[in-house]
Amino acid sequence: MRSAAGSLNKPATGQPSLETTLEPASSQELFHELSFYTLAHADPVFIHQNAVDAYTAQLADETTKPIAVVFALIGLYLHLERNFTGRQVQRAHMKMARQRKEWPRLPLPVKRAAITVADVVAATPGPARDAMIRAWCVSVWEVWRDSREPIARLAKTELSVD
Repeated sequence: MRSAAGSLNKPATGQPSLETTLEPASSQELFHELSFYTLAHADPVFIHQNAVDAYTAQLADETTKPIAVVFALIGLYLHLERNFTGRQVQRAHMKMARQRKEWPRLPLPVKRAAITVADVVAATPGPARDAMIRAWCVSVWEVWRDSREPIARLAKTELSVD
């Protein structure tokens, strides 16, 4: 039997259990589900990039590479403050990757964003889920507000974005 997380529940005998046991899906499994939705999305603005940036920034910890954090935060900055589409953010990431190899390590936020990937996946697919992806981006960007100035400077120096 498949659990909510998608794995088989097997008792000690090694046989699938007949009882229904729902395990909470992991954040990564939920993000994979969301990615299936965003990658299949017909809108050319490429909402998938916004979801990737929100997810990466939200889960960043001391082991996350600086490039991942910087790219995610620049993506959120460009999307939310400069009205870039996900496709434009993706192109900005590609340009940045060609220009520079070392990225600053930014201080991690003290708390996590209130909205999570689970909240996004729980929203009804379509306009409601798309709006929740944007709200998630806003929520994540807000907890990283102390990094706004260095991110804005990087966007200016690396991408000529004022």
